[in-house]
This record gives sequence, C-alpha cells and structure tokens, in this order.
Amino acid sequence: LVFGLLMSGISSCLTSLNFWVTILNLRSYCLTLKTVPLFPWALLITAAMLLLTLPVLSGALLMVLADLHSNTLFFDPVFGGDPVLYQHLFWFFGHPEVYILIIPAFGVISIVISGIAQKIIFGNQSMIFAMSCISLLGSVVWGHHMYTVGLETDTRAYFTGVTILISLPTGTKIFNWLSTYLGNPPLLQLKTSSALFALLFLLMFTVGGSTGVILGNAAVDLALHDTYYVVAHFHFVLSLGAVIAIFSGIIFNGEKILGKNLLPSSSSTLSLYHLVLTLVGILLTFSPMHFLGFNVMPRRIPDFPDSFHSWNF
Repeated sequence: LVFGLLMSGISSCLTSLNFWVTILNLRSYCLTLKTVPLFPWALLITAAMLLLTLPVLSGALLMVLADLHSNTLFFDPVFGGDPVLYQHLFWFFGHPEVYILIIPAFGVISIVISGIAQKIIFGNQSMIFAMSCISLLGSVVWGHHMYTVGLETDTRAYFTGVTILISLPTGTKIFNWLSTYLGNPPLLQLKTSSALFALLFLLMFTVGGSTGVILGNAAVDLALHDTYYVVAHFHFVLSLGAVIAIFSGIIFNGEKILGKNLLPSSSSTLSLYHLVLTLVGILLTFSPMHFLGFNVMPRRIPDFPDSFHSWNF
C-alpha cells in the first residue's frame, strides 16, 4: 500500500511537469500569460503545488517503508523517534492537497460563469493573483491540523493567523465571480442548469469556507479537533464544492466533449430536479454534522451517547 502511494506520487509529479511544459512552452504565439484563460492558470498553479508538496510525502513514505522493513527508528518514540514528525511531513502534503483538489474547480467555475455572462471574469488578473496567494498560503498552514499535538503557543498563533489570511484571496474570488454573474441586467443566464450549479458552488463554498475560518482558530479547534464539525467543513468545501463544479462544467462543456448537446430542451427539467435533489441531499447529510460537532461528538467512533441521537438520525 505504501509503495503504491509512492508510485502514484511520482506519476503525479511527472504529470505536473507535463502541464508546466505544455502551458509555458507549447501555447499559441498569440497567448501571453496575461491572456491565458483562468482554467489553464488553475492547472499551472495546481501542478506547482504538486511539485512542491509531493516529494515531502514521498520522503515520509520512504521513511515509513524503512521503519517497517529496514529496522530504522524515524517514528518510534520508544527508541527516540518522533511520531509528530510523521504528522508534520504528512500534513505538509495533506493541507495543500485540498487546494490541489479545489483550484481546478475554481478554473471550471470561471469558465462556466464567463461563458454564461459572455464576458471576461471581473478582475481577471486579480483572480490569478488570488489563486497564487491561496496556493502559497495553503502550503504553509499545515500545522492547523495538529493543534492538539503540543505545539507551543507562538507556533499555534502563527498557524491561526496565516490560516485566517487565506480567507482574503478566497473572498476576492467569490466577489469577482458574483460581480461577473450579476453584471447582466436581465439575469436571463439563470435559466441554464450549469449556471445554477455554479451559483450552488458559490453558496456551498462560502458556507464551507466560513466554517474553515472557525476551525483555523487554535483556541476553538482544541475543542472541535476531530469532531464531526471538521467532517462537515471539508465536505461542504471539497466533496460538494468540487463535485458541483464538475457537474456544472460537464453540463456547460458537454457539447464540446460529446459533439452533441448534452441537455436537449426536454431534459433541462430533469437537470433542474438533479440540482434540487443534490442540494437537499447535501444539506440533509452535512448540516446536522455542524451541530454534532459543536456538541463535540468525535468522528470515527461507531457508538455515541443518546443525547446525540436526534442529529445522527
């Protein structure tokens, strides 16, 4: 299993290099980096994050393999190893990983909203800077997953501050998308289901991001660490943000992908049902988890006190 993870890490690094070479060296002569659309920019930034963080995970996995098979003692505290070192190495990859998942979704949403509004995204270059800031900040805040391992106060204060800073470029992106979206007076674009999915993405991502700011605070996270609140947070942002962006992108680009219209007029109603049921399912599944988390119900525990029964039900 560990060796398999190592192989997939190496293959992802090679893919990232492929993206970098393609976007930087093989693009059309008329495309400067300023005029490259936001989706290739998103892939470029994602590839940079993979190249930065995957070697650290690979190193950690090699150390685990050595501990298992070669009698080394990197992580065994009985013989002077450091189990917290493994957490540092893992989360140095593990936190940028969530941005690696969501930044391509940002690119997809930019394509959809730009296409529906028939204009370039408002503040196009600020969107590129925002994605770059998110990737840089996202790579230096791994410690907020580790507030309970005994980090000293100064370190926790640093991780709290920088984690909350990430909400600034993210908020910029949300407002730029909304400004582009609402800049059309008749709002006729709301009739298409891909547009509604894009709006749903903005809603889910805003809710999920707000709970992330709460979790980024060390004082609060000491209570909420490893509770259902964390599960609710990352599912709102990732499972729902990223998956809804994929729905939106497939519906919007279906004609280009398949060569025929994915949604003839007869099935646009079905698409609307899909959207409504998705939203209801999301809220029914993950909203109660916020309340369970605030009552400090731990995740990964199969049994729970009767006082948690109603929200679990």
